[in-house]
Amino acid sequence: MEISELYKIYRSNPIICTDTRKIKKGSLFFALKGKSFNGNKFAAQAIREGCSFAIIEEKEYLANNKFILVDDVLKTLQDLAKHHRRKLSIPLLGITGSNGKTTSKELIYSVLQSSLNCYATKGNLNNHIGVPLSILEITNKHEIAIIEMGANHKKEIKFLCNIAEPTHGTITNIGSAHLQGFKNLQGVIDTKNELYNFIKKSNGSLFVNTDDKILVNLSKNIKTTTYGISSKLDTSIISNTPFLNVLWDQEVIKSRLIGEYQFYNISLAICIGNYFNISKTNIKSAIEYYIPKNNRSEMTKTDNNIIIMDAYNANPSSMEAMLDSFAKQDYQNKLCILGDMLEMGDFSDKEHAKIIKTCQKLELEALFVGEAFSKLNNKAFKNLADLKIFIKKYPINNKTILLKGSRGIGLENLVSSL
Repeated sequence: MEISELYKIYRSNPIICTDTRKIKKGSLFFALKGKSFNGNKFAAQAIREGCSFAIIEEKEYLANNKFILVDDVLKTLQDLAKHHRRKLSIPLLGITGSNGKTTSKELIYSVLQSSLNCYATKGNLNNHIGVPLSILEITNKHEIAIIEMGANHKKEIKFLCNIAEPTHGTITNIGSAHLQGFKNLQGVIDTKNELYNFIKKSNGSLFVNTDDKILVNLSKNIKTTTYGISSKLDTSIISNTPFLNVLWDQEVIKSRLIGEYQFYNISLAICIGNYFNISKTNIKSAIEYYIPKNNRSEMTKTDNNIIIMDAYNANPSSMEAMLDSFAKQDYQNKLCILGDMLEMGDFSDKEHAKIIKTCQKLELEALFVGEAFSKLNNKAFKNLADLKIFIKKYPINNKTILLKGSRGIGLENLVSSL
């Protein structure tokens, strides 16, 4: 079936489903395949439970005219999203970066949504499946869209740009993330720069942090609007305990974000709000009302301690930034509980050793958990279960505790023990 024909079906059935546990009546079921699952096997169930059509790639599951056979279901999904994007005439902001892209996306969405009908990537659906699914959720009612793009190997951002076709772009920062897939920092730089290259070729516009020399150099000869301390945006940090307060054009913005590094996420949201003519009042209110969630810089209180939860993800640059900010904050009895940074490949020992040294340098009391930290520190805990046993034997009280680690470590499961 040609994409143009499938697009007509999609227009009449604009809800996409890839999971039979989340079926909505009248949706299109795309039978995606993975290493441990085969969506083709669930196509008949999807139809029985209310899907209008099922897109499959294995002929043996072709039962009637509600089943659409294609060569490659994933490629068809991606091609359909690309076709849909070309029917939309709205500005689309592509956002990527080693750290902060999801928080920045949510802040920008909060600002733009205050005055415009804005679509933004839900959660972290930012890969080769998530981006097309996000594009296909954009409707004619939306006036602007934000699409988050993640990558763990080269050429991935380029591939996602060719689907989303962003008119505007921003890279929050470039750091040592997913080194197992990128091999080295230059690999990260080259991959993130694929967004800038696409924007340049399409004569689009960038939002660039002037305090980041790498980003400034990469963005030369491309239309840019800048933010950062050295830009004309006139933003600066006022205070950082417990939440970050920012001064913007003589106005104080009292955020609910923790960590000095959040300054650039806030500045970016201000910059983009200005660019799209959002009023100053709405920008300020949108940032102040935004509350982080999903284990991203959340502050909670238990009966015994104050918890700063930043355990959605971790890499060397985000870990260093958070430790530096935590050390500067005016808390009594600070404690860091740090989990392994995953996907570091051959750089794992070196990067985890750096974090241990950083804690020592900043005079931060720390407990470490995970196989990588255990190889380097004989007091580290190999897993969360061992750490829980320790905490049960030696309860932790009256501390301000930073929980920071990769999502796979599951540090959020410690809260009940603290």
